[in-house]
Amino acid sequence: MTPAPNPRRARHPLSLRRRAVRWEHQSPTWRHARPAVIAGALKRALARPSGNWFVVGATADVPLTRPLAVSVAGTEVVVWRDARGRLVAGPGRCPHLGAPLADSPVRCGTLVCHWHGLSLNGSEYAGWEPLPVHDDGVLVWVRLDAVGREEPTPAPVVPVRPALPQSLYAVWTGVGTCEPRDVVANRLDPWHGAWFHPYSFVDLTVVRAPGNGTQDDTFVVDVSFRLARRIVVPVRAEFTAPEPRTVLMRITDGEGAGSVVETHATPLGPDELGRPRTAVVEAVLATSERPGFALARVLAPALRPLLRTVAGRLWRDDLAYAERLRDLRESDR
Repeated sequence: MTPAPNPRRARHPLSLRRRAVRWEHQSPTWRHARPAVIAGALKRALARPSGNWFVVGATADVPLTRPLAVSVAGTEVVVWRDARGRLVAGPGRCPHLGAPLADSPVRCGTLVCHWHGLSLNGSEYAGWEPLPVHDDGVLVWVRLDAVGREEPTPAPVVPVRPALPQSLYAVWTGVGTCEPRDVVANRLDPWHGAWFHPYSFVDLTVVRAPGNGTQDDTFVVDVSFRLARRIVVPVRAEFTAPEPRTVLMRITDGEGAGSVVETHATPLGPDELGRPRTAVVEAVLATSERPGFALARVLAPALRPLLRTVAGRLWRDDLAYAERLRDLRESDR
């Protein structure tokens, strides 16, 4: 049963804290952040089907004149737009002599290899075969059956989002020396928010966690986003993992109800030392019923860099957290 929302929050988006609690004086959360709860939530998330779909970047990362190139678990992939602007995806190696197609331009919807001029229009050619690709309007997904090794599905598991015309959205991407499971585990530990990120979160309480007499695998959190030392925006949010490499945070009560933050983890392949690398692709989709939010959408080009900066600051710390989880797991083997 979902805890009852607090209707005051929707009427009063900003709150003035009566006193600023010093970082070291806030309530400890370590007793509630039980390793078994986090590990159980992670295990259930990793067991959910993905259909072999991987997030490879933002929709805006694929212009008309050059491809988006990524490596997913060591498999080179390129994505580009055909003459009608539709996405095309396929292996990142030229079928002629193996040139990296990542460095090749797109001309009139055709990818032209920069080594010897072989042209690919998205159709099968000389052993090169296109890959299933999906554009959800914010992110680009590619299906790699040889990597995922699951039962393939026609489309990825895309979380329910606010409608794009009523949203302000931005996408941030970073890379860490860890595995996707470490990124997911980080997000399935909401208790660390106010301790590890005091510049962004205060007054954090986990209202409900999985395993507390419910079959609903959802974390429910009351938290305040810090705008200034004493000015905050209190909200209620839910954290879920709809598939093994995605964690969704949705604001369910308070300012911006319906807004979501999607965290997607994509394995890239090992670094020069053989350590795993993972791309974190985080999509923020903010919405609000307040009349003034229309101005925010008009100012979207100017606000998107700010949203990316905020996400990047949080992930500067959280990637270190995820990398630490990976190091500890390796040292225990």
